[in-house]
Amino acid sequence: MAAKKESPSKRAEIKQGIVKNVTGLMTAAFGLVAALAWNSAIQKLFTIVFGTQGGLYAMVGYALVVTVIAVIVTVYLGRLAGKLGI
Repeated sequence: MAAKKESPSKRAEIKQGIVKNVTGLMTAAFGLVAALAWNSAIQKLFTIVFGTQGGLYAMVGYALVVTVIAVIVTVYLGRLAGKLGI
């Protein structure tokens, strides 16, 4: 039996899907790198302000600050996406 040949439009669709997925993965990877950089910066700030990182107050404060930042950024991005119709 002969193998079916894919039409040019089907190939273009597959290529577009691959590019879309790779773009999404690369964006996520850079987002992770940025998040790790911010994590280190905020930890350093809390070490300067509260002393050692091991203190309970410093850990809770750090968790609260990171949570607030995550909520603010998420809400902002949601509003921006709504304005853009995404």
